[in-house]
Amino acid sequence: MRIVQLPLMGLPVLLLGWMLLAGVASAEPLRVTAVLDGDTLELEDGRRVRLAGIEAAKPPRSAAPADGRVWPLAEAATRALSDLALGRRVVVHGPAPVDRHGRLLAHLVREDGLWLQSAMLVRGLARVHTRPDARAYAAELLAGEDAARNAGRGMWRSRVYAVRDAGDPEELARDRDGFQLAEGVVLAVSKTGGEAWLDFGADWRSDLTVHIGRAAMREVSRAGIDPLSFEGRRVRVRGWITLRNGPMIEITHPEQIETLEREAVRNAAVAPTPEGEEDWEEDEEE
Repeated sequence: MRIVQLPLMGLPVLLLGWMLLAGVASAEPLRVTAVLDGDTLELEDGRRVRLAGIEAAKPPRSAAPADGRVWPLAEAATRALSDLALGRRVVVHGPAPVDRHGRLLAHLVREDGLWLQSAMLVRGLARVHTRPDARAYAAELLAGEDAARNAGRGMWRSRVYAVRDAGDPEELARDRDGFQLAEGVVLAVSKTGGEAWLDFGADWRSDLTVHIGRAAMREVSRAGIDPLSFEGRRVRVRGWITLRNGPMIEITHPEQIETLEREAVRNAAVAPTPEGEEDWEEDEEE
């Protein structure tokens, strides 16, 4: 089954859901029998589905609160998906690859046309988290996330999920092994051997570095993007934080990077080219 990229950023969630359904009219609707968390559910045929393209509010895979407190909005996200989907019939849209846990990665649309991914995003209970084999409708998903963030809904009221300052490597280092969004001005870009590095600070040994490997560079090029064009611009990047000469985010596909400014920031400091190579706060629920 072929997914078609739709220029529908301004369309309501319900209308977009009907248009997704139109592409899979022959698919058999299935009832949702269980909701496991804010982005995972089970269908009546026994298959588990991970909602493609989003990451619901939940603890990072690396750790849980030492004092046993519930992770902010994780329960709210599970309740919201239960309210939206439990006992309802849905259509599995798209090619639905299987992840390493045996779950389908798919877009789900209720019989009445509600697109579950977008519904969670606009409530502020999920962030966009695409991956190389689950990139469909990224622009529409990002529009839903932007709407919730601009309105300060759900997780966007919480420091736990706040967009990180790309110029603060110490804060980013504390997010090691977690999925995060970071914004900042790219001070330097270097390309060599089919790879690229974007640096957000004056010292590549300690600042945030975004690495675009060879395979990702091919995808970035197909998307018509030259990494050198990011230099001096403010961008938002999303991905898993690792530590390698400071915090690093590995880019696997172009949808992980958003350009927030059309032109380069003037008088941006230039970082040297590499040689060779959490506190808690109370959070309200909706």
